[in-house]
Amino acid sequence: MKRIAVKIGSNVLTRKDGTLDSTRMSALTDQVAELHKRGMQVILISSGAVASGRSEMKASHKLDEVSSRQLYSAIGQAKLMGKYYTLFREHGIICGQVLTTKEGLDKADHYLNQQHCMEVMLGEGVIPIVNENDTLSITELMFTDNDELSGLMAEMMKVDMLIILSNIDGIYNGNPADPDSRVIRTLSPTEDDDLSQYIQAEKSSLGRGGMLTKCHIARRVASQGIPVVIANGKSEDILLRLIDQPDETVCTRFSLNMN
Repeated sequence: MKRIAVKIGSNVLTRKDGTLDSTRMSALTDQVAELHKRGMQVILISSGAVASGRSEMKASHKLDEVSSRQLYSAIGQAKLMGKYYTLFREHGIICGQVLTTKEGLDKADHYLNQQHCMEVMLGEGVIPIVNENDTLSITELMFTDNDELSGLMAEMMKVDMLIILSNIDGIYNGNPADPDSRVIRTLSPTEDDDLSQYIQAEKSSLGRGGMLTKCHIARRVASQGIPVVIANGKSEDILLRLIDQPDETVCTRFSLNMN
């Protein structure tokens, strides 16, 4: 395996109060650094900017949803990237910020420019950290969430695997809070079963997405021949275990090749 994309959700990177979880970020960057040192190219699609910015300040008057996202992402993106930069620098690794918009990726020249930029970064050993540019996006032009963005990045960069890190172990066959529920370990993107009977429709408190969106994106990307894993980003050494001990690590895998 040469190249992977890793999407990290807001509920993985932040505490309940919305502040950045420095311990979790450090653990994840340690794992990415280890994979990088093995010669693997890693692309991060990182949420957390809006939540991080919201924890820094409170607006002086009530803002609509778009205005608040623009304000908090402008503040939080700088904070988030500063933390990533410091953590990766401890490993002697350089990371770089790639901000994008759905409208931009719909344009062929913008798409190719971003693809070229990221190829150059990876070729030079730089870890791209991708996020939506919420300061420019407006509601009708936003990605559904960073799960959608991660799927587009996986396809654009022709990765060998997309890993979507959430705050639960994968897709359950019932309510994750029910002790009788179990993680569905493998799913085929070509199956017609309706997973909405298993998955709760609620979205996270910090992000815009939910497990139904993750499932939809995972199936679409896997149908293109790119294996997708949904796993718990708060589990110890989750990235290393997914690579080194794939059969023993609890997660949900989507792949055309289910053998």
